[in-house]
Amino acid sequence: MSEIRYAHLPLRALVSFEAAARLVSFKAAARELNVTPAAVSHQIKSLEAELGSALFDRHNRGVALTEKGAYLLVAIQRGFDHVGEALDQLKSRARPAAVTIHSTTAVSSLWLTQRLASFWRAHPRIAVSQAVDDMRRDAANCDLSIHYGDMSLEQAPCLALFRDTITALASPEFVRDHALESIADLGQVPLIHLEMAENNWTSWEEWAGSLGYHGPLQMSHRVNNYVIALQAARDGMGAVLGWDGLTADLVASGRLVRLLPDALPSPLDFYIAQHNESSDQARLVFDWLSGS
Repeated sequence: MSEIRYAHLPLRALVSFEAAARLVSFKAAARELNVTPAAVSHQIKSLEAELGSALFDRHNRGVALTEKGAYLLVAIQRGFDHVGEALDQLKSRARPAAVTIHSTTAVSSLWLTQRLASFWRAHPRIAVSQAVDDMRRDAANCDLSIHYGDMSLEQAPCLALFRDTITALASPEFVRDHALESIADLGQVPLIHLEMAENNWTSWEEWAGSLGYHGPLQMSHRVNNYVIALQAARDGMGAVLGWDGLTADLVASGRLVRLLPDALPSPLDFYIAQHNESSDQARLVFDWLSGS
């Protein structure tokens, strides 16, 4: 029945008391609440009058809680904690957890982000967040992850995103200045070499060897990020290997062009894996991306 008896007490009186009791100072409570010390004192006096008990011992050097004041402080703080927990639960129910997708910088910037934009337009109530990292270490902690690798080794349910071919690309100016007649001329031009943490991206040696060239190659520029490698190629620093699924927009716009007509089918897959099979939202994103 106490809740009904004291329901008329102003919340500001309880808030003023809690601040003053916690800080053991009317002045400090006033600064925290952005009111005057007199206003804090007035609220606490009205509360003491209602309860018929002193909540503070007042003396020249400040104030101290009485036994009843200490008891009320604990009760109020417990109540505030319960209110905070209830608010957190209401917020979590109102705002569903986002579907998290792990991908590399290259996949995120060159393929995934534009498709998520289309997904959000179709499903505006489903939040999706990206965990962009060029290491695989956090992939299993996400709902979904996108990889370039041997899909048969993946333990989670997975689907291929696209079948790819790998070509030699460079800026239009670079191709004009280094006119190659065949892959046998590849050793004459500077090449941009990609050194990824996951060392499964096809190298220039592998690409050229698969197409019949086993001679020397110029490794003039080495980077550990595919987006930077493509930018270096656009800046004319050398030729770069291009996976069609990632570089299609750059080629279509003419920012990169083929250095040679030769193409190699990609030996590995770009695929998406679903780590959280209990989430209907994660499944929806999985199906959307694998079918896009």
